[in-house]
Amino acid sequence: MATQTETCYRHPNRETGVACSNCGRFICPDCMTPTPVGMRCPECSRQKTQVRTLGSLNAAPTVMMALLILNAVGLLATQRFGISSNGSGSQKLFYDFALDGPDVGQGHEYWRLVTSGFLHVSLVHFAFNMYLLYTLGNMLEPIIGNVRFGLIYGVALLCGSFGAIAVEPLSYTVGASGAIFGLMGAAFFELRSRGIDPFQAGIGGLIVLNLVFSFVLSNISIGGHIGGLIGGSLAMLAWHEADKRRLPLLGYLAMVVLAAVGVVGAIAVA
Repeated sequence: MATQTETCYRHPNRETGVACSNCGRFICPDCMTPTPVGMRCPECSRQKTQVRTLGSLNAAPTVMMALLILNAVGLLATQRFGISSNGSGSQKLFYDFALDGPDVGQGHEYWRLVTSGFLHVSLVHFAFNMYLLYTLGNMLEPIIGNVRFGLIYGVALLCGSFGAIAVEPLSYTVGASGAIFGLMGAAFFELRSRGIDPFQAGIGGLIVLNLVFSFVLSNISIGGHIGGLIGGSLAMLAWHEADKRRLPLLGYLAMVVLAAVGVVGAIAVA
């Protein structure tokens, strides 16, 4: 057994730090099957139904696609009826659903914590965020599953709203970047848990580069980006801990707690 502790039992030439959560044998990324109770080897995964291995990454990431559609609808709505239209109601839709402290805190318009994440101020803003969402979604969702991906996105969105209001409560904030930063954080820790260097994979550099842009460029929500990054990272770490303990319910409970922190925190500082 000592000779197999750092190599895949099916591919002895591949080093790995991940073991099957059922039998304990070490497995490389090609042999991993995500399950609610952790990674399983091919033999143990056959005890489950409708599992998805890392070799079947061509499966459609449905949550990511749904998010792309919702963001596109938000863009079309604001461009047609909101920030780009003329007339007396030119910016009504934008200002009714964008995030700002006074409307959330004093006006009790809590929906803004969510709706702001589906609005964008321009086609360039939308295209950049959707490119990252598409890239991260295709990489992450097939690995961790639709439900976890969607929950991590939601947690990151709410934590990003918390961060945006905490740093700039009087500014209007829109965009999916807080949630996308959360996906980057989640991908970072997911890769690390699989024994893959996030910087060699490009995720680490992507996070650093976008953080630099957040501080250097104007009209960017620093608080939203950092809040989303923290929320998504904590959400992924919570799932890893739940898998380690073989307690899936612990992961769902952590999602509820993190989402509540985002909502309650945003309301408190609004």
